[in-house]
Amino acid sequence: MTSSSQQHQTELTRKPDRGRQDRADLDVVLDAMPVGTLSTVVDGRPWVVPMLFCRDGDRLLLHGSTGAGALRHVAAGSPAALSVVHLDGIVVADSTFESSANYRSAVVYGSLSPIEGDEKDAGLRKLSDAILPGRTTEVRPSTGKELAATLAMSMPIVEGSWMVKTRSGPPSEPGDPNVWEGVVPLGLTVGPPEPAPWLSAGVPVPASVRALADGWPAR
Repeated sequence: MTSSSQQHQTELTRKPDRGRQDRADLDVVLDAMPVGTLSTVVDGRPWVVPMLFCRDGDRLLLHGSTGAGALRHVAAGSPAALSVVHLDGIVVADSTFESSANYRSAVVYGSLSPIEGDEKDAGLRKLSDAILPGRTTEVRPSTGKELAATLAMSMPIVEGSWMVKTRSGPPSEPGDPNVWEGVVPLGLTVGPPEPAPWLSAGVPVPASVRALADGWPAR
């Protein structure tokens, strides 16, 4: 059940027209970006860290080191939030006040819980393959020691516990026609894969790496 404080967090009081209410809009924003910012409070102090993640149906999958004390605190059920943003362009108006940015952003509120056993192994493989499609079939399985050193967590996506905001297009209002206005598009790009210096000559680029290069930025 969504708490009243959480409902307040997901209500847009400024520029509510930029909010998106459809769950499909949330999925699109989450699925197109493999890194988000996880935030919580630990011992009364803010704690924020960028983390790789993926969406697995109605939950988010994240992982980190079991040696990270703050991360264990979050995994123990402390309230948390994951935010994701795409900066799509700088909006140039005839004044700095009217200038803006085009973006897509999402915040998911909830609590994380650790996943264990076979579900943990499957979740970590799902996370790896979300970033490098098919990579887990190209390399050796994780060892028991590696799995023991890795904390795998999930956060459910619950109705009423998320928010999506977007902006697109030129400046909101026409300005001085003699002052340049418009949009400078921005985006992430993928470059040619760079082999490690110790790689043997002639080792081909694997399918997973090619899939990442071909599929970026939309996954």
